[in-house]
Amino acid sequence: MLEQIQFLIEAKKATYAGKGPQGQSSRPASHDLEFMRGNLKYIDTYLGAEKFAGQEALWEDDKPFWAMNYIGRVTAAGFNPDFLKAALLRVPEEKPFRGPEHYSEGQHSYKCSVTGDFSWFSGVEEIWTGETKVYECVFHGGSFKE
Repeated sequence: MLEQIQFLIEAKKATYAGKGPQGQSSRPASHDLEFMRGNLKYIDTYLGAEKFAGQEALWEDDKPFWAMNYIGRVTAAGFNPDFLKAALLRVPEEKPFRGPEHYSEGQHSYKCSVTGDFSWFSGVEEIWTGETKVYECVFHGGSFKE
């Protein structure tokens, strides 16, 4: 499983968080980001922007084995998408879902809380600008078998 987790982290850093290229939409108005290495594939598909929902998924030999669903929104003025991407680039190996537990830069503060592990988890992330919450996202997912 360690190889798949390391691949997931590499894929996250090469796509949304790393400002990677967007692929062709798989559904009307969807944003699709894809990364492949060897027999592993990662696809992140989301809808919306200021309010959004999406799914990241992993395949090995074209067989899906892991997914994470998420939904989030900007809650106030002051949200900075580049700050979110900077936090997501710091995705920890022990909880490779979103960003680290805490990350701060200037007046922005990122917080992420996760329950569970790679096989079954749920969590929430928030961004604060000073004392104002400007962003929130909830996510859950895990491993599965066909």
